[in-house]
Amino acid sequence: MVDLSVSLAGLKLDNPVIPASGTFGFGKEFKDYYDINILGSFSFKGTTKEARFGNPTPRIAECRGGMINAVGLQNPGVNHVIENELPEMKKYFSKPVIANVSGFSVEEYAYTCELLDREEQVGILEVNVSCPNVHGGGMSFGTDSKSAAAVTEAVKKVTTKPVFIKLSPNVTDIVSIAKACEEAGADGICLINTLLGMRIDTKRRVPVIANTMGGFSGEAVFPVALRMVYQVAKACSVPVMGCGGVSSAGDVIEMMMAGATAVQVGAANLINPYACKEIIEALPKECERLNIKRISDIIGVVG
Repeated sequence: MVDLSVSLAGLKLDNPVIPASGTFGFGKEFKDYYDINILGSFSFKGTTKEARFGNPTPRIAECRGGMINAVGLQNPGVNHVIENELPEMKKYFSKPVIANVSGFSVEEYAYTCELLDREEQVGILEVNVSCPNVHGGGMSFGTDSKSAAAVTEAVKKVTTKPVFIKLSPNVTDIVSIAKACEEAGADGICLINTLLGMRIDTKRRVPVIANTMGGFSGEAVFPVALRMVYQVAKACSVPVMGCGGVSSAGDVIEMMMAGATAVQVGAANLINPYACKEIIEALPKECERLNIKRISDIIGVVG
């Protein structure tokens, strides 16, 4: 029997499969499809200090091999999440969750993380400094080593739980930013968030998305994500959560061989609500095929 368990910054997961923030909400929509307690954990909807309506519509565009979104961090705000979403979540999910946090200043990141750190259900804080959809927001932190480190340091000062920094791939040197976050106290790195993309309505001669550009995700970005996971895992000593284009058990194993301790599944959830369930069910057979008895043994095996 294959052992699928992993330890992520001290948090024991039954398996390494985690739905990515922005594709799984607070789990409510998926709990009616299957028992989501089979998941290793899930990263809930990106949360900010204040409620956000998000960007104007249209904000989704299909493309070959993926999709572009410019939702703009629509969420009810941290106080609503704590007072309403987390208590309701207790009824259908029994494991620690990952709280995804965004902000528009170092102070906002620290404020929101400090509140969520106090919540028993939160096992890991995932600090998103990489969202390419909000003007003046996350991307300005995630594309600069000093800014990313400043957010990391501020959050670590007011929290006790593991802090993972989610990085943008829209940079020339992902390793230097990851190392700056590690040196500032990050307990782990999550990568990648979406690549910056665009579509044009050729009949109307205007961008398909009201925001002009958005985050490109889906199967097409997997090789880029895998490369960055490999680079960062080799350069840093903290654990990595791999994310980007994952849609199969084989992709999970590739990500882990590249150095990921856990693997997030994003756009695939929007195409198939059973995506994570099917990946978890397929993992033992795929491991057996590759003579893997304990999945944690393959983390970073590729030299």
